[in-house]
Amino acid sequence: MEQEVKAQLKYLRIAPRKTRLLADVIRGLGVNEAEARLVLAPQRSGAPLLKLLRSAIANARNNFKIEPAKLFVKTISVDQGPKFRRFMPRARGSVSKIEKKTSHVNLTLGVSDQKKDWRFKIEPPKAKKKKEQRHAHDDKEKKGKSGSDDVVKKNPSVGGAGIFKKMFRRKSV
Repeated sequence: MEQEVKAQLKYLRIAPRKTRLLADVIRGLGVNEAEARLVLAPQRSGAPLLKLLRSAIANARNNFKIEPAKLFVKTISVDQGPKFRRFMPRARGSVSKIEKKTSHVNLTLGVSDQKKDWRFKIEPPKAKKKKEQRHAHDDKEKKGKSGSDDVVKKNPSVGGAGIFKKMFRRKSV
């Protein structure tokens, strides 16, 4: 019999439709890659799903003595929980109904025979040496002092970061 590790999250105060978007992303992935994707996910449901995944990994490690590198997300389902009903007053004494939806998330991790290591490794960026930065800056100044470039004055709104400021301002002038 294949071993499974389960974890569940109930009454998550995010709509199921929004939570399913991220659940579909991690379905079938190894836990390392699923965790990496949830860490970088911009959606609000990323943090609770990451917490749930880490809980399931801890269950596997502590209760079943399974190495996390062998685990993958077998199934993840997002079901609708109860709705909180609120009312907002409207014109002429009427009301409009507001439904605050909740989600129930069920996560099952499966165990594979081979280890699923990272597809990519996250390494910190290499810092440039200060001498290289100074020399690069000096080279730019030397190029700017050549004959025809002296006549052209540098306009901060053209080229470089200034063009983006000009294009993406809130108000056009």
